[in-house]
Amino acid sequence: MNTAGMAGLTTRILFFTGKGGVGKTSLACATAVSMAREGKRVLLVSTDPASNLDEVLGVRLSGTATAVPGADGLFALNIDPEAAAKAYRERVVGPYRGLLPEAAVNSMEEQLSGACTVEIAAFDEFTRLLGDAKATAGYDHILFDTAPTGHTLRLLKLPAAWTGFIAENTSGSSCLGPLSGLETQRSLYDASLRALTDAATTTLVLVSRPSRATLAEASRSSGELWEMGVRNQRLFLNGIFTAQDRTDVAACALEARGREALAGMPAGLAALPRTEVPLLPWAPMGIGNLARVFGGRDEGAAVTVVPETPEAEAADLSLFALIGELEKAGRGVVMTMGKGGVGKTTIAAAIAIELAHRGHDVHLSTTDPAAHLTATVDGRVPKLTVSRIDPMAETREYARAVVEKAAPQLDAAGIALLEEDLRSPCTEEIAVFSAFARTVADGEKGFVVLDTAPTGHTILLLDAAEAYHREVTRTMSDQPDSVRNLLPRLRNPEFTRVLLVTLPEATPVHEAGRLQEDLARAGIQPFAWVVNQAFSVARFTDAALKERGRRERPFVAEVREKFARRMAVVPWEPFEPIGAERLRQLAVEPGEMTI
Repeated sequence: MNTAGMAGLTTRILFFTGKGGVGKTSLACATAVSMAREGKRVLLVSTDPASNLDEVLGVRLSGTATAVPGADGLFALNIDPEAAAKAYRERVVGPYRGLLPEAAVNSMEEQLSGACTVEIAAFDEFTRLLGDAKATAGYDHILFDTAPTGHTLRLLKLPAAWTGFIAENTSGSSCLGPLSGLETQRSLYDASLRALTDAATTTLVLVSRPSRATLAEASRSSGELWEMGVRNQRLFLNGIFTAQDRTDVAACALEARGREALAGMPAGLAALPRTEVPLLPWAPMGIGNLARVFGGRDEGAAVTVVPETPEAEAADLSLFALIGELEKAGRGVVMTMGKGGVGKTTIAAAIAIELAHRGHDVHLSTTDPAAHLTATVDGRVPKLTVSRIDPMAETREYARAVVEKAAPQLDAAGIALLEEDLRSPCTEEIAVFSAFARTVADGEKGFVVLDTAPTGHTILLLDAAEAYHREVTRTMSDQPDSVRNLLPRLRNPEFTRVLLVTLPEATPVHEAGRLQEDLARAGIQPFAWVVNQAFSVARFTDAALKERGRRERPFVAEVREKFARRMAVVPWEPFEPIGAERLRQLAVEPGEMTI
């Protein structure tokens, strides 16, 4: 095991990936700053639609590499999916303006308005940086701060998927329009795939925290990436905590939870070279503090001591009280949304279990490709159904239904062309969307609690509704009622109640604030905010944890005063919230139940 921070990170390309909220961005930034301090020229890139590089580095970023003040040699950029999609559409459609009738041009723009165009456009930017040596010729290292695990795995698989689709498609078109726009990228995709699987070029840094769920997710990712040929892997363990006050029972419980999780680490993960980063009493934000993460020193680093403030206000709800308000409707959809890693799955599962305990029929499901609902609930609960929208299964069923419906009007050649079109990676997105719409429709019969995917994916899913209506119509000739009624259901506050889940920290609070603005533009008003895992309302005597709690309180106050119509605060608990009884502990009336 290597715990020497930067030791071993010598390849030109590094990917930082892992479950949302484990600290990928902080550690990617700290690594980039350390490399720059060693005299390297470094490019740091975020491929996360919910990127917060700007906030961590303290500089306004765009899709063009920007020099980071205070870190000579360090440059950073965000891949903006929407801007990339706009540029992509213009590259495809622009040459036809003035040559084709306006109606034909409008039709092309319409066809390129869906979420799959956003994805392929952002992917083009990613592959340009990864596979085009000229694009990054001036840098010694390129670091990718990737999106949470499910999105990352899909992103990494796309070079092979799109290359195969281009090679096998003979119709000259796809759900993205003319294939000529994709064919020109084929050599770039091939180069990207070679770079990803070359151990001398690329290191995959798996970031995790000392908890069972995040270690299990890192192990799953490691195995899948290994099978894809990404073999040069390294483990960063973030937030290792050692209690300084041995009389603080809660602090010792936090230390014990981490120790037990590490002792049970999957063997494949334990075998990887490892870097351990302690739980920091200060925020790893700003160049000075980032330089200290791996033991470096910086005179400009500032550890802010936050003054004592009131722990909470009487107006703040418990999760128990919030569930009481949700229960009044008797049915409908409850959606947990927010930045990856804030505890959406835990909060969704706790709400669903408590509603079932109160006698309601409840369907708990997820649209998150990195879902772990079953492991979180860990057992059967009366009146509760748990499911996952499985992308592979939904894609198979969707393709089967499309072919079956179209077969009477097509000859053998037509069916072959349709089947070829359905092999596009975009088909998976359409299939998952249709399943999402069906699950929302179940809220007419009882409670549906949806643990949604992290922010960027969720917004694309909601914003893509109208585009998917058109795509489903194109392939199936008609719209299922669930798809037709999806947007009205999501916009009906008597039917759908959105809960924005956050941690009491700057980045997740501000990300949730931006999400609230996006939802407002989509005609959706959040029902409540849930501030999860709050150290500020727990009882600690350990100095590091008390300081952490003090640093949280301004962000709790910001949610209360700036964003939330109603807010529930869920304290950090010494037990791991896995299994029905422990999840209920989060949701019952304070003082009613202890474990």
